[in-house]
Amino acid sequence: MRQYDDPVEVRRGEAEDPDQFLWRGRLWKVRAIVAHWVETGPWWQGRADDGAVADPVADPVADLVAERELWRVEAGRGEQETYGVFDLSFDWTDGRWQLVGCLD
Repeated sequence: MRQYDDPVEVRRGEAEDPDQFLWRGRLWKVRAIVAHWVETGPWWQGRADDGAVADPVADPVADLVAERELWRVEAGRGEQETYGVFDLSFDWTDGRWQLVGCLD
């Protein structure tokens, strides 16, 4: 799996899963959702304004904001037989999509 950190534009389908994405000027159509999961950020590194370690019990919203949703999808381009397996990430903190991996 090659790792990337590339911004992508994603169009969601009826089930709110990725349906299409634009990566490096090319449109990819999602053929199948292989996996879907949620990752949390490094909550143990969270810091309060005074430098103390943030308390996730006292501030549960801060922990939720650090989540990102990931989809592993099989996607192809147009009528061609060109397809691949991609990891797409939606970051709830900034509302942006990224392509984070691609299986060769």
